[in-house]
Amino acid sequence: MLDVFGPDIWIADGPETQTAGFPYPTRMALIRLADGGLFVWSPVALTPDLRAALATLGPVRHIVAPNSLHDLWLADWAREFPDAAVWGPPALRAKRRDIAFDGVLDDAPDPAWADRIDQAVMRGNLITTEIVFFHRQSRTVLFTDLIQQHDPARFSGWRAVVARLDLMTAPEPAVPRKFRVAFLDRAAARDSVRRVLAWPANNVLMAHGTPVRGQGAAFLRRAFAWLTG
Repeated sequence: MLDVFGPDIWIADGPETQTAGFPYPTRMALIRLADGGLFVWSPVALTPDLRAALATLGPVRHIVAPNSLHDLWLADWAREFPDAAVWGPPALRAKRRDIAFDGVLDDAPDPAWADRIDQAVMRGNLITTEIVFFHRQSRTVLFTDLIQQHDPARFSGWRAVVARLDLMTAPEPAVPRKFRVAFLDRAAARDSVRRVLAWPANNVLMAHGTPVRGQGAAFLRRAFAWLTG
């Protein structure tokens, strides 16, 4: 249920979801903070097994939706852990008025996790504004939707063609073309990417795709060469 990804960071895969008929695997990450509490990134479906596994790691302190698209199970987590703070970008707060958000994510990490986790807002995208995180202890960068990689065998017919053209099934994880086109403010996007590229990354996690283990900084330079080159 929970896999160790590095020091004080775990990952858990959730159920597959559907978007316009395209299957999407889901993944979340848990990071243990200095006070022993858990930072929950992009929560997946909260099953009894996952709930039991969480209890062995520590109390849930922060529930984080990294962009305006990853809110499917957010309300369930907020109800299950009423003492935890719920965080999201401004657009999600406007979208999900049924959820009581405790804070809005921006470029400055909250003091509760600033000693363990850095963050950067990826600005200038028409589809979504995503907050990218960097876990210092494991040197892991966490992307939600802006980098993806899907199994080509999961698609058929016209969806297989679309997925290939969109770079969803590229040989290594990539920024899908729909997100590349949606970066209308390229100057703002480049400023954001420069901050991400400055992190001493070794690993890269994403919600939809195979994690990159090792040489993370070089991978990120390749992934965003279309923007920075």
